[in-house]
Amino acid sequence: MFPQDIIRKKRDGSSLSREEIEIFVEGVVSGAFAKYQSSALLMAIYLNGMTARETGWLTAAMMKSGEVIDLSHIGLPKADKHSTGGIGDKVSLILAPLAASAGLCVPMISGRGLGHTGGTLDKLEAIPGFSVQQDTPQFKQQLAEIGVAMIGQTAALVPADRELYALRDVTATVSCIPLICASIMSKKLAEGTDSLVLDVKYGVGAFMKTPQLARELAEAMVAIGKEMDRTTVAFLTAMNQPLGRKCGNALEVVESIECLKGEGPADLMEVVLTLASQMMVCGGLSECREEAEGILRQKIESGQALELFRKMVQAQGGDSRVIDDYGILPIASEIVDVVYVGKDGFVNEVHALKIGHALMALGAGRESVDSGIDLAVGISDLVKVGEPVTGGAVLCRIHINRQESLTGAEKLVREAIKVETEAPQPEKLIFDFIS
Repeated sequence: MFPQDIIRKKRDGSSLSREEIEIFVEGVVSGAFAKYQSSALLMAIYLNGMTARETGWLTAAMMKSGEVIDLSHIGLPKADKHSTGGIGDKVSLILAPLAASAGLCVPMISGRGLGHTGGTLDKLEAIPGFSVQQDTPQFKQQLAEIGVAMIGQTAALVPADRELYALRDVTATVSCIPLICASIMSKKLAEGTDSLVLDVKYGVGAFMKTPQLARELAEAMVAIGKEMDRTTVAFLTAMNQPLGRKCGNALEVVESIECLKGEGPADLMEVVLTLASQMMVCGGLSECREEAEGILRQKIESGQALELFRKMVQAQGGDSRVIDDYGILPIASEIVDVVYVGKDGFVNEVHALKIGHALMALGAGRESVDSGIDLAVGISDLVKVGEPVTGGAVLCRIHINRQESLTGAEKLVREAIKVETEAPQPEKLIFDFIS
């Protein structure tokens, strides 16, 4: 079968067979499909879509294109979570050690930030010495010893995704739900989990702008999980304002540690506890989320969750003194207060995307995969929607290393924060649950 036969079939709107999809994925990895042929098929998929069965076959073929990690030697239930990304979303840093302290094995393979969306690996690397690079034997050993590991994608894991994502990025086919599903689920299913909890975000700071689009993506990923015999559920969560009060890599590490000390912002902890409690239910450790949440809160209060974070940092070469001394993290050279100058009122909007663009202006995000980032810069003490403000109040603090970045970042922050005389109706943070 020739590549052009498969391309022609999808171009004309027909469904591909499992064999054709497997030939395509194998050809991408081996080089039998030229990049221009792979690009042509990606565009045909983008324009004509895929059935649920095709998407499942694509996910399975991509997952099997490399190593599939076997964690059967670990007796604990294996569970993970995945977020589609947002501003200030440091949930993984809190959730992984917290869930592990409650008896789950959490094998978390994460990614880097691109554009305004932050990356878990970048945040972890703000901790001096922390290594996100492990081979599979190291990964499995750490999971067996402490129940949690947070690493980057290994060279052996889902090589088809690396090739296809690079092509999607340069052919304007990233925003295709079947391709998004296959990319996310192939990596998560290859890491050896029994169950997966998805955090599918919607809103101005999310990839999916509306709950309807987020639901479509969530339902497609849940269906793939079911097809692959893995317990998979999804929450739709709002991303119209940043999560928590700190944005930027080192600053988000600080806020994550504060959460594990029991001092985290309410909105951030609501998402963490919702996802982690559902992981416990999926793993068979609790009958319901309410029971699980009680256990998780006790793990924070007792210090067990924080201690497991300490063990993870130490196991991956990081300086665990950071838990008691935030000065070990990268620190910006200057902190500038953004002061409110209008009439007294209430915060009606903190536009997540504009805050994300401000972070980009400061150097906290990368414009391309190869771009460098400044781990120290960011925004702290950010006001939240619904809070009262008076003239002279601090809306946030901007952490800078380059004076020339301040003007653009402050302008974006001021555009992002809207104050009105009337208090807004509170937005529901957890919008829906899909099982």
